[in-house]
Amino acid sequence: QVQLVESGGGLVQAGGSLRLSCAASGRAKSTNLVAWFRQAPGKEREFVTAISWSGASTYYADSVKGRFTISRDNAKNTVYLQMNSLKPEDTAVYYCAAAYTIRAADVGSGNLYPYWGQGTQVTVSS
Repeated sequence: QVQLVESGGGLVQAGGSLRLSCAASGRAKSTNLVAWFRQAPGKEREFVTAISWSGASTYYADSVKGRFTISRDNAKNTVYLQMNSLKPEDTAVYYCAAAYTIRAADVGSGNLYPYWGQGTQVTVSS
């Protein structure tokens, strides 16, 4: 089993920055891929970004490219999401998810991730 705990959410003005953290425990080292998804009120969950265990492969949704950066510190079993130039449309609950292996073409498919955190709220005011 893998346990994931997100932190770092909050309220920020448009144009501001936040850094989310996803701390993993349990069999975290056996997970190859860690991703961030988000879900806004009344909307479906959407893929944001993902990173491989080595950090060599990263994936981003078009809506966040150039503004968000995913990274990981395997010594701390933690994945980070640096969010810059935040927009009101980035407002959502952000979830961390992990999987042992997923094809690159499928990293955006949330139903392929067996492990999820509880989520952290990000609110961007205009």
